Amino acid sequence: MKIVTIVGARPQFIKLAPVSKEIRKHFEEVIIHTGQHYDFDMDKIFFEELEIPTPDHNLNIGSGTHGFQTGEMLKKIEEILLKEKPDLVLVYGDTNSTIAGALSASKLNIKIAHVEAGLRSFDRKMPEEINRVLTDHISNILFTPTDTADTNLKNEGINTGVFNIGDVMYDSLLNALKLIEKKNFKMLNELNIFKKEYILATVHRAENTDVKENLENIINAFIESDEKIIFPVHPRTRKYLEKYGFLEKIKNCENLKLISPVGYLEMIYLENNAKKILTDSGGVQKEAYFLKVPCVTLRNNTEWVETVLDGWNILVGSNKEKILENISKFNPKTETYNYRFGEGDSSKRIVDVLRNV
Repeated sequence: MKIVTIVGARPQFIKLAPVSKEIRKHFEEVIIHTGQHYDFDMDKIFFEELEIPTPDHNLNIGSGTHGFQTGEMLKKIEEILLKEKPDLVLVYGDTNSTIAGALSASKLNIKIAHVEAGLRSFDRKMPEEINRVLTDHISNILFTPTDTADTNLKNEGINTGVFNIGDVMYDSLLNALKLIEKKNFKMLNELNIFKKEYILATVHRAENTDVKENLENIINAFIESDEKIIFPVHPRTRKYLEKYGFLEKIKNCENLKLISPVGYLEMIYLENNAKKILTDSGGVQKEAYFLKVPCVTLRNNTEWVETVLDGWNILVGSNKEKILENISKFNPKTETYNYRFGEGDSSKRIVDVLRNV
């Protein structure tokens, strides 16, 4: 069987790494990198660290409106699918690359498998939610990460082709922890910060970056907390920090350390050694849960409800007072239940299903 895998954003590379390794033991795989967020040169660190094969096709779409990105991807992906003639197209998550890949395959009557199917935030204002729902409803094989995702699909009338295989990001994280043991990261020394004495922050979602009031509330909370905060800044976030004039305020704040985006292994290292995490990233919420680090989520909803139900994640949106309160007081003591997300063998289980469909 020939499989075309379509990715375009960094969280998708993390999911791709363990799955591609297993796929290539049994099938032919062709990787398309849409370049949704960066070109391949900027993403090389992820491919090198995680030992992902070099993409066979780089579309270099770049940033743009949702319509522009999706339209350009549809045209270019279709051309490649007509040339490659795969038996299956494999897509991940909920980005524009996901829906463009699924739509292209659907129009050409090529089977679609969706990894991380069934997730719902129930917020149709989020572009990711639209991408998730549409991709699920045109996919032939739906690989769900949790029981909650199974229930979501059943509620939408999707009862066939659903396989609960756990979360491939848990596979990646377990492998990352082994690789980190062999590394000697010096970033904390360079920042003069000790393990478990800092908070790690990430902000990248449009509802937080594109709305001046929301971004200002978040930045003011970071500054007023007086906590040591390490903040790897996403390029689009930096753009808006500059646009709104917030960078000057941050430069005068000793407790808030802005750093450039880091690779996957460095990010897991920073997460694992943080005393708390502030984020609007779905993936980082899960990683915090896996690592048993309290997570304050800068959103009003989450598709990873298990992390909230188990008490290790709290939703605060962009409310400055709630952010400050939970920076200070949110200290869960309950257990985490990583088995909710599988046993770390999700990639093998995906291939087992593909070998028998």
